[in-house]
Amino acid sequence: MIRPPRSDTRPFVERFPLDTLAWPVRLGWTIIVITVMFMVRSVADRWLGDSFPFISFLPAVFLSAFLFGPRMGAIATAIGGLLAWYWFIPPRHLFVATPTAVTGLLLFVMTAGIPVLLVYWMQTANRALTVERETSERLAATRELLFRELQHRVSNNLQVVAGLLALQKRRVHDIDARAALDESARRLTVIGRISRQLYDPSGESRDLAGFLERLAEDVIDASGRGDLICAVSCDGGMTLAPDHAVPLALIVAEAVANAIEHGLSDRTGRIDIVVARSDTQMLSIEVRDDGGTLPVDFKLAGQESLGLSIATMLARQIGGIFTLHGGKTTVARLSLPEKASAAMVSR
Repeated sequence: MIRPPRSDTRPFVERFPLDTLAWPVRLGWTIIVITVMFMVRSVADRWLGDSFPFISFLPAVFLSAFLFGPRMGAIATAIGGLLAWYWFIPPRHLFVATPTAVTGLLLFVMTAGIPVLLVYWMQTANRALTVERETSERLAATRELLFRELQHRVSNNLQVVAGLLALQKRRVHDIDARAALDESARRLTVIGRISRQLYDPSGESRDLAGFLERLAEDVIDASGRGDLICAVSCDGGMTLAPDHAVPLALIVAEAVANAIEHGLSDRTGRIDIVVARSDTQMLSIEVRDDGGTLPVDFKLAGQESLGLSIATMLARQIGGIFTLHGGKTTVARLSLPEKASAAMVSR
């Protein structure tokens, strides 16, 4: 029989049989159970007479097998059969092998053997399931540990690459090249800081509001701007599918970074991230800042900004549209039609 590791957290039924008890202890309890059932049959003898001599011993067999194992069930069957034969089958107090006694004993053994076998098979299956579950739990814990270690190393490696780009920038004198290296280092830093929350080893959906809040905090921290205020407005219960976390995070991160770099570069201010569904079920995610540096007639098409190009490209990949509108409040908007939004965000 398979012996699983004992654990107090196991379901109640899976804790039986109590085969960790010493063999004499289990035998003693089995005898106690048989004795109680014998006393019950003795009390009922005035009403039953010679009828049903084994009726009280069948529950004793089942309880002994369930509580203390199939061997104790077999012992209970033997003891119960002998007691019934001697005390309740005529001629009483004699072990006479009459046809009635032999037939009754055979039927009792067969009837008692069925629950003993069923209990044995059930407990064997329970033990196998317990071993399988505990093995799966250990494998899941190991997978999660390795996954988090991998994510940690990937994040650290991205930070190292960003640091190397920053060092390389010192040797470059061309202004455009220095700006490109600086922008690349910033993006790698942001991606490295948010990579731990982009993926979940369980594959479960993420709470969208919490995801965006942590994302914005990482981008602001990476910029070194502790004077900025960021707020997320999102309907409760919205969740983000894990397969779409990466492109959505990169688009929002680019929009927040763009607001910090261009709209709020020389002053304090506020950034709002607003998630809403329209009547047509179209989902929009807006990043707003009060910098007011973008003209009202701004056109995104034809712009040479790498960040805006990345956001536009990623939006197309997930079936959405990225737009940027100027005025007193600058609004970067990711619009997702019904089909795309249903795949990415759900309630």
